[in-house]
Amino acid sequence: MRSSKSRSRNKNRTPRPSGGNIINRVFESSGPDGKVRGTPQQIIEKYNQLHRDAQLSGDRVNAENFAQHAEHYTRLLAEAQREVDQRREEVEAQNRERQAERDKERQDRMQAQEAASTNDQPAAAPQPDPRDSAPAQDEQPDTGLVDTPEEKPQPQPRARKPRTPRKPRPDANSSPEAAE
Repeated sequence: MRSSKSRSRNKNRTPRPSGGNIINRVFESSGPDGKVRGTPQQIIEKYNQLHRDAQLSGDRVNAENFAQHAEHYTRLLAEAQREVDQRREEVEAQNRERQAERDKERQDRMQAQEAASTNDQPAAAPQPDPRDSAPAQDEQPDTGLVDTPEEKPQPQPRARKPRTPRKPRPDANSSPEAAE
């Protein structure tokens, strides 16, 4: 039978997820001054503050110890940030490749449509340029203004047909239920 001592040691050894988001993960650091808990950035700030306090009190050994703890979490955070940046660059590169493929496919479709439309239409006679011809006497020259609905002549309203009269409603007294 196992001793209770070995069981209690193994109880807290649950497998931790590897990788993941270290930047926002909460750590528990057992430093010389007790446990410090928080995200890597919070732990770095706490150890830097403890480092400054130890320097001001003249404790060079503890100051160096806190500085080393802060440096450890700084390296941990920097490595995690590099991994995040690398993943982001990979995703952006994949997105650029996909977008380039979509653009090429769209361009190919447009060229195919243009080729199909030019093959379907017979050769048309060239149209005269409307700017070259002088306006006819009954036409007004183009002033560049846009016609608004107020300027257009209003059509005459149509004459309505008279409505057929409605059928009279049966009275409540003449209903078959009222007769009973």
